[in-house]
Amino acid sequence: VQLVESGGGLVQSGGSLRLACAASGFTDDNYAIGWFRQAPGKEREGVSCMSSWDNSTSYADFVKGRFTISSDNAKNTVYLQMNSLKPEEAAVYYCGAKWGRDAAAWCASTWLEFWGQGTQVTVSS
Repeated sequence: VQLVESGGGLVQSGGSLRLACAASGFTDDNYAIGWFRQAPGKEREGVSCMSSWDNSTSYADFVKGRFTISSDNAKNTVYLQMNSLKPEEAAVYYCGAKWGRDAAAWCASTWLEFWGQGTQVTVSS
């Protein structure tokens, strides 16, 4: 399994970015995939995840209403649209995945079976 992120960058507070994760190597739809982030000196936290089985999604409370996870199955790509970004949300954002359908509980656990190299998101105040 390979996950490759793109789309990070510098944005002003209140701005938007869209991250993309190109996934390959999954042999069936029995997996969950999502976005996690880690800022310097802080623990990794789950941002948003989805199940490939039924496209169910989950969001951390701190992004609900501002971030949206989606997928383009034809491109094997998962997106994270991030709106109204805050300076404290600057971090390395990772695409992560695991075998198994449940996305919500896994997202909160932050355990990653597979992960990409990460993409830096910087939010200026």
